Amino acid sequence: MKFAICNETFQGWPHEKAFAFAAECGYTGVEIAPFTLADTASEISTAQREEVRRRADAAGLEVVGLHWLLAKTEGLHLTSPDAGVRHKTSAYFGQLARLCADLGGKILVLGSPQQRNLLPGVTHDEAMRHAADVLGRSVPHFEQAEVTLCLEPLSPEEGDFLCKSSQAVEVLEMIGSPSVRLHLDCKAMSSEGEPPAEIVHRHGALLAHFHANDPNRQGPGFGGLDFLPILQALGRIDYRGWVSVEVFDYTPGIERLARESIDYLRRCLAELAGPGAY
Repeated sequence: MKFAICNETFQGWPHEKAFAFAAECGYTGVEIAPFTLADTASEISTAQREEVRRRADAAGLEVVGLHWLLAKTEGLHLTSPDAGVRHKTSAYFGQLARLCADLGGKILVLGSPQQRNLLPGVTHDEAMRHAADVLGRSVPHFEQAEVTLCLEPLSPEEGDFLCKSSQAVEVLEMIGSPSVRLHLDCKAMSSEGEPPAEIVHRHGALLAHFHANDPNRQGPGFGGLDFLPILQALGRIDYRGWVSVEVFDYTPGIERLARESIDYLRRCLAELAGPGAY
């Protein structure tokens, strides 16, 4: 199983320091939030892109892809009833796809709750059609850059659109492209009212990326969520993608979060490694 960590975890550390520490902890991948480089993808120069990729390579890390795709942007929205806004948002996904490819990544994780929440007068069903329109128009961009957009269900505490994995799957079915797949996040799955492992089993055929975190907004192993059945479920569906550690509460400290999260995940895997575990 391949473990990565999201770069915003390191709170402004220089790339060289952050990537070196991630590698020291045992991660082999890094996931980039574009807003840590500039407010918009178009502001990230060729030189910046080359530097990030070079620093990751030097540390022995693979750039997994991008997440927090629309954070800090203005005038973009996934579920807007305004066709002009939707077209602009789709075009921006093209910029993100090229950025991802330039960095050597393959995955775009679409969370960004503020840029997808329901707008006044828009029903959830209408919002789903608007989202499918934006992402469907973006498919040629994803295909050209050879990247996969992964739609992320979020918990109700973060937003009011696509709060269940089944709803995200409905949007994927509306689009019908292998370039748009499902992302699952442990914190978000924990709000759905059923064991996360069951959600993994149900939607395993569509799963292309995975975030490991605890409902307390810290890293895996820092709260009450048991990752043994979750990792076991990933093994049973023969998941070959990345498991990225993503945290939101840095109270325990950056170094401790990064190191102890992967240590915990590795202990879980070691426990599952016995005969008949999967």
